[in-house]
Amino acid sequence: MVPFKVDLSKETVAVTGAGGVLMSAFAKALAECGAAVGIIDLNPDSCERVAGEIVAAGGRAVAAPANCLSKADIEKAKAVIEDKFGKVTMLINGAGGNSPKCTTDNETAAEAAEGMKTFFDLDENGFKFVFDLNILSAVLCSQVFAKDMADAGRGNIINISSMNAYRPLTKIPAYSAAKAGVSNFTQWLAVHFASKGVRVNAIAPGFFSTKQNAKLLFNDDGTPTARTAKILAHTPMGRFGETDDLIGTLLWLADSGASGFVTGIVVPVDGGFSAYSGV
Repeated sequence: MVPFKVDLSKETVAVTGAGGVLMSAFAKALAECGAAVGIIDLNPDSCERVAGEIVAAGGRAVAAPANCLSKADIEKAKAVIEDKFGKVTMLINGAGGNSPKCTTDNETAAEAAEGMKTFFDLDENGFKFVFDLNILSAVLCSQVFAKDMADAGRGNIINISSMNAYRPLTKIPAYSAAKAGVSNFTQWLAVHFASKGVRVNAIAPGFFSTKQNAKLLFNDDGTPTARTAKILAHTPMGRFGETDDLIGTLLWLADSGASGFVTGIVVPVDGGFSAYSGV
């Protein structure tokens, strides 16, 4: 259930990474507001599942599986969506993530000990993968979908950044740098497309407990880690975000009637994390 309704009945939206927890919720919220939604994910079964759930709830959706690091694959997904619903008018660049190959065991060099994976052990190919998954996927999907938007003089792109773009977290240097790149790319693309009527913004979620970060936040027995305590201590609202906390910001940015003069911003949805100095 969305927190409020906006009229997106004239929008056809492509959502990448839509097989995951957050992006599937985004897709469902957009569909609930009337949008036709193309479900793009690397996993075909996840695409079918999410699209099926939307249709079962009375919405419009089509599964369009694709590897968002392959321009040819993205083009195929675009054709599937267009065949069903017509030209895509909105893109949610939600594909992204981290890799264990780019995660250190220690937070600082002073904590390094024998057997730990330190900064010096991080995998070069892992870094490339994380950069590609977060930045290159957004670039390629924007190239494929935004051309029709620019030609039509109307469109909307919403990228997914992170708190890591504001304050890089220890242990995950590749993901932090990649999300900083997403924020920067958002601003660049907003300026580039402004004269064509295409708005480009980003949402920067704070800390949400998902499969992606579960190993960093909870021990194997399900108890919170020391890292979790640090995060919550730095979050003035004192809790992790819930998926629903993001939906209001998504709908505001999606609705041109509400945010038609908004472009080039990165909106933190973080319980105050980015505002708090720690003292």
